[in-house]
Amino acid sequence: MNIARGFLGLSLCFLCGSVWDVTAQAQTAAPVPPPPAAAPPAPPTPVAFDAALLKAANDLFSKAKLDSTPDKVTLVIDPLIDGVTGAQSTATHLEEKRVVDLVKSNYPRFQVARFSSETVAKAPVVLIGTFTAVNNAGVAGGAKDAYRICLALADLRTKTIISKGVARALPEGIDPTPVAFFADSPVFAKDASTDAYIKSCQGTKVGDTIDQAYADRIVVASLVNDGIEAYDAGRYRDALDVYQSALKTPGGEQLRVLNGIYLANYRLHRTRAAMDAFGKVVDYGLTGDRLAVKFLFKPGSTQFIADRNIRAPYDAWLEKIAERTAAKQGCLEVIGHTSATGLPAINDRLSGLRADYIKDRLEDEQRSLRGRLIATGKGSREMIVGTGRDDASDALDRRVEFKVAQCSKSP
Repeated sequence: MNIARGFLGLSLCFLCGSVWDVTAQAQTAAPVPPPPAAAPPAPPTPVAFDAALLKAANDLFSKAKLDSTPDKVTLVIDPLIDGVTGAQSTATHLEEKRVVDLVKSNYPRFQVARFSSETVAKAPVVLIGTFTAVNNAGVAGGAKDAYRICLALADLRTKTIISKGVARALPEGIDPTPVAFFADSPVFAKDASTDAYIKSCQGTKVGDTIDQAYADRIVVASLVNDGIEAYDAGRYRDALDVYQSALKTPGGEQLRVLNGIYLANYRLHRTRAAMDAFGKVVDYGLTGDRLAVKFLFKPGSTQFIADRNIRAPYDAWLEKIAERTAAKQGCLEVIGHTSATGLPAINDRLSGLRADYIKDRLEDEQRSLRGRLIATGKGSREMIVGTGRDDASDALDRRVEFKVAQCSKSP
C-alpha cells in the first residue's frame, strides 16, 4: 500500500509538474505585439530646375571615384534622354549645356570631348542621364508633378559606374518637347539599346558593372548621335549616310537607326526608299510584339488632321502596316489611346472609335486581314508621357498601338 501510494503520488506529481510547465510555457510564448511599422520615407522635395540640376551634377563630379584614373580625364556625353520614351528633348539639351558649362568652370580635371567612335575607342568616362516626369509621391497613375534627374558616370576602362547624381525638379519652366528627329519619328517600340541606356543610369549604384548591352552598343550610339545631329540641322543626306553606316555596324539594327533611314529618305523625297524603310520599322515593331504609331487626329474626331504642313503620309503608313501584317499571317490587336484631357468615359469611347477606324482602314488595304484584327480603346489609362500638355511633347499619349495577338482557331 505504501509503495502504491508512493507511485500514485509520484504520478500525480509528474502530472502537476506537467500542468504547471504547460502553463508556464503558454505564458512565456504569449505573442509580443510587433513594433509599429516605420513610416515610409518622405518623398524628396522638388526644387527649381536649375537648382536641382546643379545639385545632381555637383554630387556626380565631386564624388566621382577617380583614384586610379589619370590626372586628366576625357569625358564624353552620350546624350541625355527621357527615361520613358528614350527621346532627346529641349529640356535634356539644356541639361547637357548646363553640365558642360559647370565642368569647364568647376571641374577642370574632366576634359569634355565630342561623343564619337574615335573618342569611345579611347575608353573615356561617359556621362549618361535620364530626365523623367514622375508623380513625386510615387502614386501609380498620379499626376506627373515633378521631374526626376538621374546622372551617372560610366568608366569604359574599368567597365564600372564610378558616380551617381540624382535630384527632383519642379515642372515649371521645363520644355519637354522632343527635338526634331524624335518629334518626326513615326513609331515608338521597345528598343533594347535604349532600355540598356536607361537601366545603366536608373538601375545601378556606384561600383556596379556597366550594363553589357549598353557597352556593346556604345559605338553604334555614337553614330546614331551623329545622325540625329545631322537630321536636326537639316543635313538629310549626311544623316542618311550615317544611319546606313550604323545599320552595318554590329548592334546597329535598332529602332533609332531604322527610323533615321526612313526619315532621311522621306526628307530627301525618296518616296519608294522611304516606304521600304518604313516597312522595316514595322517589321521591327511587330517582331517585338508591339508597335506604337503616332497618328494625329482632329480633336474629338476619328479623322486625321488635314493640314499638309504637319500631316505625315498616313495613307502610305497604313498600306505598309497592312502589307507587313498580312505577310506575317498574324493577328493584331489595334489599341487606341488618348491623353488625359477630357472626361474618362469620353476618352474611352473616342480611343475605341479611333482604333475601329484604323482597323477598318487596314482591312480595306488587305482583305486577308478580316477576322484577324480586333479593336479596343484604352482611353487615357496607359499614357506613356502623362504630362497632360496635349502638344508635341506628349504625342505618344495619343497613339494607336498594334500588338501581336493570338489568332483564334477556326471551329
